[in-house]
Amino acid sequence: MAATPGATTEKAPAAGAGEVEGEHVKPFTPEKAKEIIMSLQQPAVFCNMAFDWPAQHWTVSHLSEVLRGKQIRFRMGMKRTDTGPQFETTCGYVEATLEDFLTWTCDQPTMSGPFRDYDHSKFWAYADYKYFVSLFDDKADIFQDVIWSDFGFPGRNGRESTLWIGSMGAHTPCHLDSYGCNLVFQVQGRKRWHLFPPEDTPFLYPTRIPYEESSIFSKINVVNPDLKRFPQFCKARRHMVTLNPGQVLFVPRHWWHYVESTDPVTVSINSWIELEEDHQARVEEAITRMIVCALKTAEDPHNTGAWLNPTEVEETSHEVNCRYLNRAVAALLDHYRTSKVAEIQALRTGREGVKKEGSDVHDRTEVEQTGGQDLVFGTGKQEAASPFGPDLVPVILSSEELPSERGGRFEGDGKDFVGKDGEHSGKLHCTKRQRMMSKSEDAIVEPIASNSSTAPSQTFISTDDLLDCLVNPQVTRIVAQLLIQGRSLWF
Repeated sequence: MAATPGATTEKAPAAGAGEVEGEHVKPFTPEKAKEIIMSLQQPAVFCNMAFDWPAQHWTVSHLSEVLRGKQIRFRMGMKRTDTGPQFETTCGYVEATLEDFLTWTCDQPTMSGPFRDYDHSKFWAYADYKYFVSLFDDKADIFQDVIWSDFGFPGRNGRESTLWIGSMGAHTPCHLDSYGCNLVFQVQGRKRWHLFPPEDTPFLYPTRIPYEESSIFSKINVVNPDLKRFPQFCKARRHMVTLNPGQVLFVPRHWWHYVESTDPVTVSINSWIELEEDHQARVEEAITRMIVCALKTAEDPHNTGAWLNPTEVEETSHEVNCRYLNRAVAALLDHYRTSKVAEIQALRTGREGVKKEGSDVHDRTEVEQTGGQDLVFGTGKQEAASPFGPDLVPVILSSEELPSERGGRFEGDGKDFVGKDGEHSGKLHCTKRQRMMSKSEDAIVEPIASNSSTAPSQTFISTDDLLDCLVNPQVTRIVAQLLIQGRSLWF
């Protein structure tokens, strides 16, 4: 029988030597967990890995005691079913304490207070992207309550984490993170995740408006898509899972995700894990920032709030953006130089060993390049046993049919969710969310519609239409590579 995620009364099955905590054994050692994370090509849910974390008790009630009286910014959105995404530029915002939030979620009548203008039956509230270092600035000891070292990242704790507190219906628009991969620990309540693989990027109609460093948004409301405007979305492969308290979701690099709270109150903690590919991604983001800011500022220099996400607080002048781009390119070239020195030293000190392992490395590289939905370890000649089981559950392709062309809110029936028994029932450097591939001829995108809710003119091309082409992820990748090649010829 599978152990219940987060349970503390039963010994979880072990996959190799685990960490002992009383009678409990964690199913994966930190080394094994990290190996899985760095190799896995699809989202998966870890169970029984955080049952001893002090942060498992971080309910909103508990946090309201810890943060008594502290004002937190909540994003306010509407519980509606129209086909357009609710971007952060269109939401309202309130400053409130967690006590205020709890009172509001209990439907207690309030004629005063920060939530007085928001009917709980019509609105949701979300305190998202709250960095621990800002939220708990005078309570540094609390960082130790989050133990990402259990997943093979020594020293990583709450200091590199963000907190998310929401009411039912609170959600983030569908997007992908340019930097790193993601680990998400569910503390209170449940959240439903809709995920799409990187190869499906053309079908998600990516846009950089609103602009936010390291976040590429989709123009589509994936739970109620307008298939007349975005017909290619019907080709996107939706993966769905409901994350329960005590579970940790792994989101691989560049997987699109839309996340919504399905219980009255939810609490999550996440950390973005830095990856080798982030060095070039920062150059791509710097290029994007320079182009977006230049064109949008020229269009309307006094209305940045219409296109700049509220999370972006840094100056957007051309001079600042030029410095940002130059720093990103210099950092990447410095990384290349460091890597070359290390490679030369390895060749000098262990030529025979490197030569002996050459064929194995070649095989592993071939496996990594082929990608795919299944995890393969080791060489291409001999596959290791799958790590999946009761304590590591893959997020699989949803069996739900997509909504018809007439629309209609997408409702899951739970068939593909991870249940509480762990089985199937049927940004970086601490600033913000931090290889997309076209998939052969089928990945050709239909003409991109504008961000307006009305059908665009066939002759008028807006600044946003131009930006959708200029800062398309595939374009910025090519530009970044050309920049780097031009400055690395002396190597």
